[in-house]
Amino acid sequence: MKKILAAALALSPALALAAPAGQPSPWQLPIMLGIFFLIFWLMVWRPQSKRAKEHKSLIAALSKGDEVVTAAGITGRVTKVTDDYVSVEVAEKVELTFQKNAISATLPKGTLKAI
Repeated sequence: MKKILAAALALSPALALAAPAGQPSPWQLPIMLGIFFLIFWLMVWRPQSKRAKEHKSLIAALSKGDEVVTAAGITGRVTKVTDDYVSVEVAEKVELTFQKNAISATLPKGTLKAI
């Protein structure tokens, strides 16, 4: 048993010396961070900013008579547009007031009649 232990202790420093010291490249971390930022920008940031830009133009283009869908799924026809709010007629003589940001999409004309 002592011979095996002595042989193992003798081999351990020899194996440690034989193995190359694997130093990572100093460029490895900046390259990985750059790749991570590029993937984040392509998959998250760019599509989100594109959607926000489209929604902003949709809100700016709202006018009386447009048929819209709110974020809650309520459909109706715009009857009044102010700076921050929109009045939407959801049924005959029933109007609801929403913030402009709550409008998620406009519908093609005549969609409400088909529903």
